[in-house]
Amino acid sequence: MVPPAPEFVPLTTERLALRPLCPADAGELHRLINDWEVSRTLAEVPFPYPRDLADEWIVSSRAQLAAGTAYHLAITGREGDRETLVGGVGLRLDAGPRVGRLGYWVGRRFWGHGVATEAAGRLARWAMANLDLDRLEANVAVDNAASTAVLRRIGFREAGTGVSSFPARGGEHPVIRYVATREDLFGAVDAGPAPLAEGEKPLLLVAACALVDADGRVLLARRPEGKKMAGLWEFPGGKLNPGETPEAGLIRELREELGIDVTEACLAPFAFASHAYERFHLLMPLFLCRRWKGIPQSREGQALAWVRPNRLADYEMPPADKPLIPLLRDFL
Repeated sequence: MVPPAPEFVPLTTERLALRPLCPADAGELHRLINDWEVSRTLAEVPFPYPRDLADEWIVSSRAQLAAGTAYHLAITGREGDRETLVGGVGLRLDAGPRVGRLGYWVGRRFWGHGVATEAAGRLARWAMANLDLDRLEANVAVDNAASTAVLRRIGFREAGTGVSSFPARGGEHPVIRYVATREDLFGAVDAGPAPLAEGEKPLLLVAACALVDADGRVLLARRPEGKKMAGLWEFPGGKLNPGETPEAGLIRELREELGIDVTEACLAPFAFASHAYERFHLLMPLFLCRRWKGIPQSREGQALAWVRPNRLADYEMPPADKPLIPLLRDFL
């Protein structure tokens, strides 16, 4: 029995779409992957690749996608008005540590067009920005130079060697292990102000707000894909413009980010964060606010979460925000 279509919005790039596999893909999937030059590079894939295995894989992938334990997607492109299956890209989630394992393959006739780089990079960035992960891992056969180049291009770095099972080759085969963190894919922090003299760090002023609702919950916003530190949760706010007070900057940011109106009288100074990043020093006053006009809504693609004070530590946050958590928890 084929599971119902999972609720997953396809990921797109300039040329490609990454979407859940469907039963109609089975024939073309089998034709593309039942190729020695493709299957020999893949762990856990036999050669020859039986036709019924394609059907079983699609059923399994849809069930895992619905359960949120893995994201195995079809890579598709367009040939004229027709959608064409190009390959597959997937991410398995470890049950314990916050780790995702990336894999991908492309049909031989589509090699040499940057498909793997485009698809694997898109899924990797989406995963780190939207799933509760700290790092991604990938294994590549030592003689698969093309796949090694793909991983390096999208931000992975070498992390050692090992062995993996390659049924098409008849057993275990040596692999190079690669890893990518949020910093590898997005960069550690925003660039900040221009550097000063050697040994000195410019000061970056940021204002943030803990919006507290009637139930005592605090609003957190998740940095969206495309921003530095994407996937981390933070208090709404942002950088101050030159000459702007923290209160004025925060009122502006809350309107731009969340579509709410706050008056200066409703902002109560609560605490501040002082944190040395690699390129600058961050100073961030944190205000409390219990009254505002409007309903907070995402206006910049960020996910929002209303969180109980005793659960704030469950949300991975930038280093500068973390010391504020126990202060808020004890106060609220």
